[in-house]
Amino acid sequence: MAESMTLKELETEALCPHCQTRLRSDKEKKDLINRLKRIEGQIRGICGMLEKDAYCVDILNQAAAAGSALDSFSRVLLEAHIRTCVADDLKEGKQDKIDELMKILQKLM
Repeated sequence: MAESMTLKELETEALCPHCQTRLRSDKEKKDLINRLKRIEGQIRGICGMLEKDAYCVDILNQAAAAGSALDSFSRVLLEAHIRTCVADDLKEGKQDKIDELMKILQKLM
């Protein structure tokens, strides 16, 4: 049965009908995970600075850097979402994706 199915049909069949998911390329997934692991390392570093009673301004500088890194992660993911999920749904006439996009943009700003 699977041999005669198209890639789109296989992707659709693999998804839970009650959950929204998106298959990502191995490269995209690896890049996003690597960004998050670097951010996780920054957060652990900040925690270590607190444990060692580091100077407030030094901790704040590191917190700002971690915040910027997380913002950058969000921008990369948002761009991918717009180019794939939003664009695909709009092509299929699903206008509710615009409302969803506006809500997430408000949260990110």
